[in-house]
Amino acid sequence: MAGKRSSRFGENTPRTGEEIRDAFLNFFAERGHKVMLSSSLVPEDPTVLLTIAGMLPFKPVFLGQADPPAARATSSQKCIRTNDIENVGRTARHHTFFEMLGNFSFGDYFKKEAIVWAWELSTKVFALDPRHLVVSVFREDDEAFGIWRDVVGVNPHRIIRMDEADNFWTSGPTGPCGPCSELYYDFYPELGEENIDLEEDSRFIEFYNLVFMQYNRDNQGNITPLEKCNIDTGMGLERMAQILQDVPTNYETDLIFPLIEKAQSIAEIDDSTLNNKVETSLKIIGDHSRAVTHLISDGVIASNLGRGYVLRRLLRRVVRHGRLIGITKPFLKQMGEASIELMQSAYPQLLERREIILQEMQREEFRFLETLERGDKLLADLLLTNPIVISGEQAFELYDTYGFPLELTEEIAAEHGLNVDLAGFEKAMEGQRQRAKAANVSIDLTLQNSIDQIVREQGSTRFKGYENLDHRSGIKALVVNGEKSQRAVIGDYVQVILESTSFYGEGGGQIGDCGELVSDFSDPESAVVEIENVIRNQNVFIHRGHVKQGILQVGDVINARVNRNYRLRAKVNHTATHLLQSALKQVVDQQIGQAGSLVAFDRLRFDFHCSRQVTFLELEQIEQLINGWISEAHALQIKEMKISDAKEAGAVAMFGEKYGDVVRVVDVPGVSMELCGGTHVSNTAEIGAFKIVGESGIAAGIRRIEAVAGPSVLDYLQERDIVVKQLGERFKAQPHEIVDRVVALQDEIKSITKILKTTRQELAFAKVVAFTNKAISIGNSQVLIKRLDEVDGEALQRAAQVLIDQLGEDSAVVLGGLPDPGDKNKVIFVAAFGAQLVSNGLQAGKFIGEIAKLCGGGGGGRPNLAQAGGRDGSALDKALEVALDKLSIALS
Repeated sequence: MAGKRSSRFGENTPRTGEEIRDAFLNFFAERGHKVMLSSSLVPEDPTVLLTIAGMLPFKPVFLGQADPPAARATSSQKCIRTNDIENVGRTARHHTFFEMLGNFSFGDYFKKEAIVWAWELSTKVFALDPRHLVVSVFREDDEAFGIWRDVVGVNPHRIIRMDEADNFWTSGPTGPCGPCSELYYDFYPELGEENIDLEEDSRFIEFYNLVFMQYNRDNQGNITPLEKCNIDTGMGLERMAQILQDVPTNYETDLIFPLIEKAQSIAEIDDSTLNNKVETSLKIIGDHSRAVTHLISDGVIASNLGRGYVLRRLLRRVVRHGRLIGITKPFLKQMGEASIELMQSAYPQLLERREIILQEMQREEFRFLETLERGDKLLADLLLTNPIVISGEQAFELYDTYGFPLELTEEIAAEHGLNVDLAGFEKAMEGQRQRAKAANVSIDLTLQNSIDQIVREQGSTRFKGYENLDHRSGIKALVVNGEKSQRAVIGDYVQVILESTSFYGEGGGQIGDCGELVSDFSDPESAVVEIENVIRNQNVFIHRGHVKQGILQVGDVINARVNRNYRLRAKVNHTATHLLQSALKQVVDQQIGQAGSLVAFDRLRFDFHCSRQVTFLELEQIEQLINGWISEAHALQIKEMKISDAKEAGAVAMFGEKYGDVVRVVDVPGVSMELCGGTHVSNTAEIGAFKIVGESGIAAGIRRIEAVAGPSVLDYLQERDIVVKQLGERFKAQPHEIVDRVVALQDEIKSITKILKTTRQELAFAKVVAFTNKAISIGNSQVLIKRLDEVDGEALQRAAQVLIDQLGEDSAVVLGGLPDPGDKNKVIFVAAFGAQLVSNGLQAGKFIGEIAKLCGGGGGGRPNLAQAGGRDGSALDKALEVALDKLSIALS
C-alpha cells in the first residue's frame, strides 16, 4: 500500500500537505485576507453537533448576527462528518476527519475576483495543467459562465452547466442562498470533451467549490438580491494532496498514509499479504485516528450521548478493525502518538494536550475490550436458547448497545451452525444511519423564530455592567409570550433587547444577572419588569422576565437595575473559580485543563480533565491554598490586550473557546491569569472564605469539584451546624463523638443483617424438608416446582441442590420467589436438574432462561444448576405453571 511520487509537477510546486496548506493561506493573505486559526470541532452553534464545514464558524456573520473579523478572511478549518461513515476506507475520498481550505468575502469582492483567484491559485501556485481542469456552473448563472470563458479563458466545452441540485447552494428553507461553481481535476483529458460526465469518479475529482451568496429566500419561497453579496469557498486539503502527490486515493497522501503504515507495522502485516479487506481496515484505522485525536484535543469525552457517542463509536471502530487485522493487544496509544507527531506542526495544541489525548484513548480502549468480553457472554447466553437464526434486531442490539462487531457475531454463530439475519441487521442499521444524517449532514441557517429574526436585525448589545449596576437604556425590541410585539402588559412573559445594559448575559460559565427594568422610579404606575435571567444570542443580550406593573413599549427608555446582592455573589464565585483552577494546577497536576464550569449565585462548579480522584489530603491543601490567597488580599488587575500578548504573558484560555483579536485578561498577580469576560471582585479579600463541598467523577477522565465562597460559606456552615446539633440530640452525643456512634451503629446493623440472612436460610431449608414429599412423578422422574419468597439467590441455589440430592438423579427442581415481598420488581428463579436428566439433553441454564423471560428477565448457567431473574413479580405464579408444563412435555 505505498503511494507513488510523480514528475508531473515542478520542484517548486507545493507537494506535501503542509506545503499545500501554507501555499493556500499565503496566496490569500497576499490579497488582503486575514488568516484565521481553525475553530474547534465543538462549534458555538447549538444546532450543530460538530464542525462539519469550513464556513460554519462564519455562520453568524453570513446571517448578519455578528460583525465580520475582516472584510476578507481565509482559513484551514478542521471538520468532522460521520453521516456516511460506512464509506470510509471503501471509497477513494470519504473521510470522517478532513481539512477545508477556504477564502471568504463579507460584502467585499464577488464573482470575478473569486473566479480569477481560484484559477490563478490552481494553475500558477499548484501548477495544475489547464487541460486537466473542468469547471461547473449553475445552469442559469450566465455571469459566472462568462467570467470563466471570457476573463479566465476556459474552453467553453469544459464549462459544464449543472442543475440546482448540484450547483445552487441554500442555507435552509429560508435565508442566504446562491449559485456555486466548482473546479474538477480530470485525470484522463485525452478521453475528450464530448459528453463529459462529472459524476464519473474514476475520471474526475472536485477539489474547489465557490459559493456566490447573492440572494435571500423568504418563507414564501421568494428570492430577492442581497444588499451585500458574500463569497464562501472550500478546497479539500486531502483532495488537493491526492492530485499533487499523484496517488490513487486520499489515503496514500502524506496526510494519512503514515498512520496506515503505523497500523500495518503494529499488526506485523507484510505488503505481500495485503488484500482488499485488510487494506480497508488499515484505511479506517488511519482515518479515525486523526478524527479521535482532534476530538479529544477539543475537549470531547467518550460517552453514549451526542459528541461523546461520535467519539466512542470512532474509537471502537479503530479497535474493532485492529482485531480484524490481527492486533490482539491494546494499540490506541501508539496510534495517538503517531497522529500527534504527524499533525503537531499544524496544530500545536495536540502536543500541549498530548497526555489527555493518550489517556482518554487508553481508557476507552480498555473499556471496549471489557465490552467485547461482555458481548461474548451475551451472545453465548443467546445461543443457549437454541435459536434457529440470530435475528437482525438481536445482532444490531449487540452491535449498537454493546459495541459487539457484526463480524464476530457472524463468526461465532457460524461455529454453532447458525446464520445471522443480515437483511434485518441492515434495516436496523439504515434506521440509525438516517437518524445520523438528519443530525449531521447540513448546516441550517434558517431563521426559525422571533428571537432569531430580531437578533439578525439588531446590532450587538453594549455591555455597561462592569462599571455600574444601574443604567438607562432604550428598548430596541420585545418578544411577548413567544411572539414579536410592540408592547407588553401586566402578566406577560417578555424577552427584552436593550440598546445597552448593565445586566451580565449568561456566558463563560457564569449565569446571567437578575434584577428589574423600571421605566420611571418616581412614578408609582411606571412599568416594572422582574428580570429572572439574561442570555446571549451571538452578541445580543436577551433579558427574560415577567411584567409586574404597567405597560412596556418598544422605544421606551428604562432603568436597568441589577440585583446587587446576587451580582456580588456571582463575582465572588467567579474569582474563586479562577483561584481553584490555579490551586488544582499547583497541588494535583500542572497539565489540568478546564472542561466546563458553573458560576451561580449560591455555588460554583469546576470540571477538569484528570484521570484519577483528587484525594482528601489534596482537597485540604487546595482549600488552604485558596483561603491563603484570600487572606493575602491580592488586588485584581483587569485589562484588555491583544490575544497574542495575553498568551505570551501566560494567560490561561478556556480550551475550545473562541476569542477575538483583543481579549479581556483577569490577573491575580502571582496567582492566576485567565482570559475572561465575566464579573470579578476587585480584591481577593472580598471573597471572604472558600469551602469545597464535593469532588466526583462525571465522565471518563473528567472530575468535578463543587464549592461555595463568600456569603454562601456561612449558609453552608449554618446548615451543617443544624444537622450536627440534631444528630447530637438523637445520639445523645457531643459533636466529636458522632462519627464513632455512627460507626458502632453500622457494625451493629451488619451483625444483625448477617444473623437475619442466616435465619432466612435456615427457614428456607426447613421449608425444603417439607417440600420433598410434594414432588410429583412425570415418567420416571420426580419434579418439584415451588414458590419460595424472602430468600436470596444463593440460598435458593443451596435449597435446590439439597432437594436434588434427596430426590435423585432423575429429578428436576424449579424454585421461584421474591427476595423482598415488598419489591414486586425483583424475581429470582433457580433450576436444578439431576445428572440423568442432563445426560438426556436437558439443560437447566437454557430452561430457566426461557422461564425468566415470562417475568421480563433472563439468565442462565450450568446444565445442572442455573439462576435467572425477572422484573415482573405479578407474572411469577404463571411462570412456574409454564415451567411445570414444559417439564411435563420434556419428561413424558
